[in-house]
Amino acid sequence: MAYVSIESDERMEEGPEGLQFQSFLGSDPRGGNEGAAGGSTSRGYRQDSGSSKFWTFEYFQPYFDVDTKTVLQRCYMTMFPPSATSYQGAYLSPAPDLYGPFWTLTTLIFALFVCSSLSSAIASWLSNPAAAAHIVYDFSLIFTGTSLVYAYGLLVPVLLWFGLRYLGVGEWSVVDAVAIWGYGQFVWIPVALLCVIPIAIVRWAVVGVGALLSGYFLMANVYPILASADAKSVRLIIVFLVLLHAGIALSFKILFFSYYALKDIGPADPTASGVVP
Repeated sequence: MAYVSIESDERMEEGPEGLQFQSFLGSDPRGGNEGAAGGSTSRGYRQDSGSSKFWTFEYFQPYFDVDTKTVLQRCYMTMFPPSATSYQGAYLSPAPDLYGPFWTLTTLIFALFVCSSLSSAIASWLSNPAAAAHIVYDFSLIFTGTSLVYAYGLLVPVLLWFGLRYLGVGEWSVVDAVAIWGYGQFVWIPVALLCVIPIAIVRWAVVGVGALLSGYFLMANVYPILASADAKSVRLIIVFLVLLHAGIALSFKILFFSYYALKDIGPADPTASGVVP
């Protein structure tokens, strides 16, 4: 009987070069890096692992799952200018939320009405202490504040996102835009509290500082998105946003904190056209 020696192929023994075995148990076969919890984080925002649609409550539910400590930190850091340029990556990570922006805007509406009413009462008392007990509060300011704050804090970022998508700029998600814009309005809450001070020039200074802080925060986060567009003209949108922000700051001052006593405390306000008894 003849024996034939057959040489073994080393490649057959070792297997194809770079061959690795991976378990796909618990992963979504549709792709992505989702874990057992069913959520994923990509580019700083969450993606729903289920089949929920954009217009359903289940789609947005994960964006309201955030603890109070995180929300407060995200609020406070909007008033710290050095953190503005890295805010999205450092403080909105691993995912932005919608609870904080809604909480910030709603609290701002409440603060504007309460502080404006208190400011009016103080101005009336300084002008005529005897008539201070007959103050009638203007509840229409609630409607004014709700319309102004929600329009600027929610509608503007959504329209900006739609506009950038139309122009081919896809660096943002709509949740990113609303989160940045909503948290960016937090500074107006302490501004409203400080505007109770019955000194006209101080109120203007406080509103000016608030406008600078919130404006710098918004522009520092928006301009890099605009700069990523192929068309250089897209960057001009920043000019419109600056003018819009200045208009909002001026509206807050005139609509809610233009109460003056007959006997002013401190330097006179050169823009005051009259007094409120």
